Amino acid sequence: MKPIKHYIVALAVLSCTVGVAQQLPQFTQYMYNTISINPAYAGSRETLSIVGLHRSQWVGIDGGPVTQTLSVNTPLRNEKIGLGLSFINDKLGDERFSYLYADFSYTIQTGDNTKLAFGIKGGFTGYSLDRGAIDPDGQDPNIYGVEDRWSPNVGAGIYWHSQMWYLGLSAPRILNTDYTKGKNNQDIAALERVSYYFTGGYVFTLSQNTKLKPAFLVKATNGAPLSFDLTANFLFYEKLWLGGGYRINENTSALAGIVDFQISKEFRIGYAYEYPLSDLNSYTGGTHEILVMFELFKPKRIKSPRYF
Repeated sequence: MKPIKHYIVALAVLSCTVGVAQQLPQFTQYMYNTISINPAYAGSRETLSIVGLHRSQWVGIDGGPVTQTLSVNTPLRNEKIGLGLSFINDKLGDERFSYLYADFSYTIQTGDNTKLAFGIKGGFTGYSLDRGAIDPDGQDPNIYGVEDRWSPNVGAGIYWHSQMWYLGLSAPRILNTDYTKGKNNQDIAALERVSYYFTGGYVFTLSQNTKLKPAFLVKATNGAPLSFDLTANFLFYEKLWLGGGYRINENTSALAGIVDFQISKEFRIGYAYEYPLSDLNSYTGGTHEILVMFELFKPKRIKSPRYF
């Protein structure tokens, strides 16, 4: 059984790291971390919003992805312009990707209760490889030509929303980057490819104290299969979110449970657990994700609750 276990684990890690197109990290609580994939989201919450997230994927598997994000975004005084800044640290096996990007959005009124925002994103992606872990003796020629470096990139997106629904379309990294400089390395292919995201959600009022918010995310990456995320969360008394999610793509699928609590008007904390529906579930304790949100409200500025 041990060789079979190692084979399955190796395939799981390699499927998202070495030898394929590098994709942006995936999140179970994507609906609360939209700024990481869509620059048009900047300023849409009508207040200064700071979001931190930690994700440990496939706990118990050596080399499983570990991701941290930290973002801040805010509208300017006229509320038409939004600014944001985000940092992502993503460790995948022996590779590490770091993303440092700034966001700019401009919003126009499209109706009495609807707005359309256009956004651009610009910054740098850093790449590093733990050569000592891959080749302790320094004898493997396959890692030659793969260098540590920071590369510029840009992204764009649109975000159409009201108080009760939203739709977004974005490509947070438009430029392709080959960290091997075109070298013919069959075992190392550190590529950053274009990813496209289509997102949406709607808030249904079920009763005075209960709401339901289904949401979806469709992700398409050049050189990788389509990925679909579907979630549904109940909101009780404007304080407690409870729900679940389902992710599926060509290679794997997963079920998730989500709980978020509004501790105070300014402070919110969330937790998600993801269980893989594949051979991996015999070797991992699942995926854990913690989200913390802090917002600095100005009473005259906030006209209604923000559900996304």
